Amino acid sequence: MNDFFTQSSFVGAIMCLAAFLFGKWINKKTKLPFLNPLLIAIIIIVAFLLIFNVDYDAFNNSAKYISYLITPATVALAIPLYKHIALLKKHFAAIIAALVVGTFSGLLSIYVLSLLFGLNHEMYVTLLPKSITTAVGMSISVEFGGIVTITVITIIITGILGAIIDEPIYRILHIKSSIAKGLGLGAASHVIGTSKAMSIDEECGAMGSLSIVVCSIITVIASTFMSGLI
Repeated sequence: MNDFFTQSSFVGAIMCLAAFLFGKWINKKTKLPFLNPLLIAIIIIVAFLLIFNVDYDAFNNSAKYISYLITPATVALAIPLYKHIALLKKHFAAIIAALVVGTFSGLLSIYVLSLLFGLNHEMYVTLLPKSITTAVGMSISVEFGGIVTITVITIIITGILGAIIDEPIYRILHIKSSIAKGLGLGAASHVIGTSKAMSIDEECGAMGSLSIVVCSIITVIASTFMSGLI
């Protein structure tokens, strides 16, 4: 089985896409927020690797090309933002203020929790970029000496968790504004949250797209100073 994946260039990528589409079908049928398509796809793929004893490196050899789509997919999120640029201009000050507060809340939470649990520098900088898109988060982790694979896992978990708990939080806090929902999802849960925001409405998705860009920039700048605190 390992040889099969090693010799194949696309089987792993096709399996990932198929698992994700199956997850979307399950989510659409059940309408249960915790049955997130990405979470379902991850469980399916991990179960497959464990059951058939497939080595991760062998599987990754035939699935690695799907990671090349991360950057163009992220860039494509600018389209809904462009359509709603007037909304950004109208609420510019409030939007930027919200994203600055949201970003620093996430960074400070990692700093405080790292102190409480006695994490070393390596683990601290590994977790620091948990709320931004994978491409940028990986770069920050490498730059400051973190463990990239764990950074990717925390980014994915953060995104999925945000996409699962957003609706209950909106109901509890009586948040009805599409702008507020989109900014919150994008700031806390990056691309996965923005994908959920787009399923709410286009205005919400546009704000999520903006959050990804602005929060990534703020995180890169802030991490330069915060990475040395532990």
